[in-house]
Parts: sequence; structure tokens; C-alpha cells
Amino acid sequence: MPQKKLSSASLLALSVISGSAMADLTKQVEDALNFYHYGKNGAVKIDLNYRYENVDQDRGPQKTANANTVRLRAGLLSPTFYGFQGYAEYEGNLAMQEDFNSTRNGNTAYSTVADPEKSELNQLWISYDGIPDTVIKGGRQRIKLDDDRFIGNVGWRQMETTFDSVLVTHNNQQLFGLTINAGYIGNVQTFTATNEHIEAPILNISYKVGDYGNLIAYGYWLDYTERENYEKSSQTYGLRMSNFKKPGDSLKLSDNYGVVYTAEWAYQEDYGHGATRYDASRINLMGGITAYNFTFQGAVEQLDGKGLNKTFDTPLGTNHAFQGWADLFLITPKDGIRDVSGAVHTVLDRGDVVLTGVYHDFTDDSGSLHYGKEWDFQATKKFGKHYSLLAKYAYYDADQFGTDTQRIWVQGNISF
Repeated sequence: MPQKKLSSASLLALSVISGSAMADLTKQVEDALNFYHYGKNGAVKIDLNYRYENVDQDRGPQKTANANTVRLRAGLLSPTFYGFQGYAEYEGNLAMQEDFNSTRNGNTAYSTVADPEKSELNQLWISYDGIPDTVIKGGRQRIKLDDDRFIGNVGWRQMETTFDSVLVTHNNQQLFGLTINAGYIGNVQTFTATNEHIEAPILNISYKVGDYGNLIAYGYWLDYTERENYEKSSQTYGLRMSNFKKPGDSLKLSDNYGVVYTAEWAYQEDYGHGATRYDASRINLMGGITAYNFTFQGAVEQLDGKGLNKTFDTPLGTNHAFQGWADLFLITPKDGIRDVSGAVHTVLDRGDVVLTGVYHDFTDDSGSLHYGKEWDFQATKKFGKHYSLLAKYAYYDADQFGTDTQRIWVQGNISF
């Protein structure tokens, strides 16, 4: 009995010492990666991401895919000097097991995991903040607007999408919380490490309506200038009102209860080099409640389709986050899509643990052709500011579109 007590005490002491040693090591790494010049900070940025992804599809010739990949981003942020600051970032992805179709490796016998083994200059930009409430940034950069549906970095994939662009951001909190993003994109470096030339003015205006959320108006004019991409060209105009960005957000009704919502409408038509004349709409509605640590949501998103090259599309969006994680609907079907979904989120351990479950039912935009249904589950755990683990699962049950698809992910991340 005394021996057991001694062992338990020893284990407790070791765990405390180990936790303290880990915290000290983390602090030393933080201090080593940050540096200062005349009071303005620069830093070395490191992001290391390991992922295992398994894709199993029922019908078709594709073999089950197994991808073991490690992605490294390493960047150098300069100190600010008279309002100017610069950033350069390398990105490289290593495939330790390549039994998958990366879209670049020629392994078309396997199901697709769009994480090619490549290395590239991910970001290279200069910014200037010498004008009050305004930042001007030019060069290759990450752009994320609203919920990333129209302009995003496809951050779920190992290689992200970045933009050769100029972006002006004006953030005037004294003028009713007004934020204006206006820019021009001249090239897209995609998450599959390809480049697509484009001429694309973008405008996004956000106005904070008290505690009720943000009212957003936007316009995106995408003109692809290479023949193989002509039909991706479009012009889109929309309005959005929402108070939800992540689990835990809500308009508080009391200490333990609140409401969340999104109401959005967008209109799209042909533009620039797009040869096919069309017009299509998007409706995105979500409502839910928060109760203690839980959020319950119901939603419908509809993207119209009127035939080949006549669909509402979001070619610069982070589309994995929408219409199911199994990735059957990254491109809108020719008959459009209506996604009716329900989701449950719970936030535990002071926000360090987030559990999510989602159910989708998919039809065409009229509701008459049933595509299939999908179940998605995800668990994330943070260890302080710099370490995290993730487990994720998606199962698409096909009816009249695609094939039964199961995806499994396990991921670990270190970020400084």
C-alpha cells in the first residue's frame, strides 16, 4: 500500500514537472521566434501539419486512398518601419505514403486526396499602415472574406490558395464599425499548386449593427483569362446579415441562452471571357439557439443550376466547408443543389475542445431529384496556443448523384 501511494505521488510529480517543462520550452520557442526593432515586432512563423486521410468509395474504378502527408510553412515577418512591413513564406508538402490521386501525381487509379507533394513560395507581400484606419497590402497573400464562401484560402487542404493581388482594408470602428475591403486579384496560386490567371476586382463592405451582427454587401467580378478557364468567369452581387462565425457565438438572451442566424442572398451572371450566357441565384439561411455549451442549428443553402456552365459557382471559395465534408459538391451540379442541414456544436474545456456533428440532405435546386445524404463528425482539442489535434469523419450515402463515399482524417498541428 505505501508503495502504491509512493508510485501515485511520483507519477503526479512527474506530470507536473513535465507540464512545467513543456510550458518553459514553449515560452523559449516563442521568445526565439519573435524579435523587435525600435519597438515594432517582427517574427519567424512556423506551421507544421501532419495528416492521415483515408477515402473509400463504393462504385467506380478508384482504389481506396491512403495519404500520409506533412506540410510545413515557414515565414519571416519583418519589423514595421515607417508604416511598412513585409512577409515572405515558404510552403512545402511531403507525401510519406502516396496511395492516392493528388491531382498532380498521376495516380488516377486511387480516389482523390488533393494534397500534392509540392513546394512553393506561398506568400510574399508588403503592407503599409501609415494612413489612419487603413492597411494597403500588395503581393502574394492570403485573403479570407466573411465565411470564405466566395473568397478564401481553402485552408483545410495542406497546400492553401493564395492570391497575387492588391488589397486595401479600411476599418473605422468609430464610424459605426465600418470595414471596407477593396482589391484586385491578378493571379490565383491554387491549393493544388497550379496558377490561374485572372482579372478580378473585389469589393466587400461590412457594417456592424450593434450586437445583432454584421450587414455585408459584396461584389466580385472574376474574369479568367486562360481559355481552359473561361467558363469559370462570373460576376456576383450579394447581401448578408449574420451574427455567427464560430461555435459559441450568439446574440445573448440570458447568461446561458442565445440565438444565431444567417440570412444571405446573391445573384450571379456571366462576365468577361465566359462564353455561356446565364444567371443564377444563391440563398443561404441558418437559424439556431445556444444553450449552455451547445449550439443547435438548422440551415438551407441553395445554388441554382440551369444546365452545363449555367450554375451558381464559387471558384475562389473554401468549398470544403460547405455542402458536406465528403467533397461531392465542390462544383455545383448542372441542376443546381439544395442542401438542407442540421448541426450540433459543443464547446468544452474553456473552448479548448470543440465537438461537431452535421447531417445533410441534398437535392437539385427544385427539390425533385434526390442526390443523397451525409453525416459529418469532428473533434478538435487545443493544447495551449500552439498545439492541436483533430479527428474527422464524413460519410456520403448516394442516391442519384455520385457514389457512396467515406472519408477519415487524423491530424496534428504545431503553429508558432
